[in-house]
Amino acid sequence: MINDPGVNALEGVLGCGEQLRKAREAAGLSLDQVGGQLRMPVQVVAALEAEQWSRLGAPVFVRGQLRSYARLLKVDLGGLLEQAKIAPVEPPKLVSHTHTPRLRRAAENIGRRAVYVVITAVLAVPVWYVISGNSNSAPPSTASLDVVPATDAGGQPSAPVQSPIAAAPVAAPDNGPYIASMAPLARPAAAAPSALTLNFKGDSWVDISAPDGATVEKALVRAGEKRSFAAGQVGRMVLGNAAEVEVQQAAGNVDLAPYKRGNVARFTVSSDGSVAPVSH
Repeated sequence: MINDPGVNALEGVLGCGEQLRKAREAAGLSLDQVGGQLRMPVQVVAALEAEQWSRLGAPVFVRGQLRSYARLLKVDLGGLLEQAKIAPVEPPKLVSHTHTPRLRRAAENIGRRAVYVVITAVLAVPVWYVISGNSNSAPPSTASLDVVPATDAGGQPSAPVQSPIAAAPVAAPDNGPYIASMAPLARPAAAAPSALTLNFKGDSWVDISAPDGATVEKALVRAGEKRSFAAGQVGRMVLGNAAEVEVQQAAGNVDLAPYKRGNVARFTVSSDGSVAPVSH
């Protein structure tokens, strides 16, 4: 507290702003110095001393600024803040919808439904108008290509009226003799049947070579897949997990037992698709 008899004698009479001004002057501070220390504009400091609360915003901000000013000058404004004509901070009023009158709730519901109906009508009417307009439109008019002979006053037909659309010229029939050809009609060639087919009932690895030794396929084949080869396409085969591979020729299934060692089958394939052991 500032031990100034004049200030202490006026504590109960002077307002908050007057007491702050007296304390500032007693401390030898200017408005600019106070504003710099409080980080407030000089206009705000002057309004606090003049008690122009309406220029400073909400009451909660005014009280905070007064307390900051009082702490700087070490002035106790506790009692004066209660007596100052600063509007108290009022909490927002809460409105409970549970006590809304029944008629008001009904009116609000009807209003919302009316808005929904209006919006639906605004969107649906143009669409309906376009659809109904397209369905009721008259079919396009067509001009007849028939020539209707006109009659004169005596009932005799006059010259035929030419159609605005010229008729396409019709070729004269050929009077020459018709000659029937005895040559057979060409038929599309049927696809050649597969000479050898592999049906994989389980996963298996294969090493398939052409008759010239080139690799046709060397990979792991999954269960459910199928391979077909034409005559002369394959020369040698090695099938891993041969028990899960079914080999078919045109004559039927091929027994792989003579060509198996363990669970690997090795055999050659002739040009007609027949199977033979591998010659060592």
